[in-house]
Amino acid sequence: MSTAIARERGATPAELIAALEANVARAIRGKPQAIRHAVTTLIARGHLLIEDVPGVGKTTLARALATSIGGTFHRIQFTSDLLPSDIVGVSVLDQKSGQFEFHRGAIFANIVLADEINRTTPRTQSALLEAMSDAQVSVDGRTYPLEAPFLVVATQNPEEHYGTYPLPESQMDRFLLRIRMDYPSAEDERRILLETPGRPGETLEQLSPVVRVGDVRALQEAADRVHLESELAEYIVSVARETRRSPHLALGVSPRGELSWRNAARAAALADGRDYVLPDDLKSLAVPVLAHRLVVAAHSDSLGRSRQDAERIMVEILERLPAPG
Repeated sequence: MSTAIARERGATPAELIAALEANVARAIRGKPQAIRHAVTTLIARGHLLIEDVPGVGKTTLARALATSIGGTFHRIQFTSDLLPSDIVGVSVLDQKSGQFEFHRGAIFANIVLADEINRTTPRTQSALLEAMSDAQVSVDGRTYPLEAPFLVVATQNPEEHYGTYPLPESQMDRFLLRIRMDYPSAEDERRILLETPGRPGETLEQLSPVVRVGDVRALQEAADRVHLESELAEYIVSVARETRRSPHLALGVSPRGELSWRNAARAAALADGRDYVLPDDLKSLAVPVLAHRLVVAAHSDSLGRSRQDAERIMVEILERLPAPG
């Protein structure tokens, strides 16, 4: 469904989202949940962290999403010698005018792939914080806004620790969702082998936009209007406070995490064609939205060594605190 056809038919937000997901699925086979999470993150104005082994389609997912919305895309390969100026940009003296001109860095795009984000130093990682929080960057006393929609898709390999720098809690808290893509099923792998063209990336290059950047902004605004009952707001607060009281956790869910959970649930409700949040919207997103914000007592890092513990604790808390309704 192209944007023009969608508008001629008076497409609903749910139909636009379905068209977007279906188009991305042309390049990413057998991963409907990962695609839904990526689209949910985009509509909720968040950022996505994908922790998985190489070769499961993380880069393809980001590129396919950018192509499907007709947006700009930049890929940043994070390495130990990457500088903050490589990300946000730098002011350069123009010899003719004698004035400094700002040269924009790779962060200036609708969708930015931060590939192997944990391979660069904390100083360079911190260059992303302002952009991810406020959709802007500050250089030499001047602030430059980033065009909406703005989505950072970051990747890291949880099985590889040599030469890596674990993401600090402040950086982890900037991600709306943390997901795994996992290996495809045996049937999907067989289909990929039979259907993939001979030239790598050809299917991705054949994708065309199905919605416009302006449509994505409209979907984001529609998600902001999705209603959240007061009982569900109380449930969000109860879960967050329970994580802060847990003796197994050194750090629980922050207010930013609560807002992220609400925003993700609103986007999920919109994708399902509703203008109100259901308890199931919150429960289905609790682990991918909240678990990476938890710091397990005694041992913790962002590379997965405490990931299973954090997710287990999160599930136990959700089981103790049933959602209303």
